[in-house]
Amino acid sequence: MPVPTSNQIPFRYRAVDSMSGVTRKTTRRLAAYLGVDETQAIHFALREFAVKVLPQYEADDGPLTAAQMQQLKRSHPQRSKNRVALSSLIGEETA
Repeated sequence: MPVPTSNQIPFRYRAVDSMSGVTRKTTRRLAAYLGVDETQAIHFALREFAVKVLPQYEADDGPLTAAQMQQLKRSHPQRSKNRVALSSLIGEETA
């Protein structure tokens, strides 16, 4: 099914690879490595960048209230804060 032209943008490759773009040669190499066509490789790259840069959740209402914090503390009690001696973890060498 053809994509309407209003949903397309011009894409220009860079003359050299840089932080702001890639050459067509690089896109071809990436596509071959992934086993997809160049368009799909570009979509993969944009999706990876979106996941890395954009928030992956809706903004919430801000900090929790005191009542919400108390409810969390009641439902998930803290574990005891026992300490372990380092020597018990690594053992002591005998001479």
